Amino acid sequence: MGEGRRKRQRYSAEFRQQVLSECARPGASMAAVALAHGLNANLVQKRRRQAHGDDRDRPLPAARFVPVAVAAAEPADAMSPAAIHLDVRRGAVHARIRWPVSAAGDCAAWLRDWLR
Repeated sequence: MGEGRRKRQRYSAEFRQQVLSECARPGASMAAVALAHGLNANLVQKRRRQAHGDDRDRPLPAARFVPVAVAAAEPADAMSPAAIHLDVRRGAVHARIRWPVSAAGDCAAWLRDWLR
């Protein structure tokens, strides 16, 4: 073992409960509580899931395929070229945008810039 390695810290059940109860307060930030106690927020989140009986840390069962029926797409109107339809919101701003499929790259660039 190298000298730079730290020993794993063990915390008492009372300390764990105190941290979790602070996280449960209205308006409390789990990251702020973790920081105040010198803990990693991921550790606090893991302990919180364990306390609530959440089993997200368990391995998932083997995947199974499920048959899905896919309906045929309706043909586009011959008078109207295919279009990309966007319905975007950012704060109080709401925009509905129709962009021609032939300029999909430009649409992606615009959306990327808008989301920054």
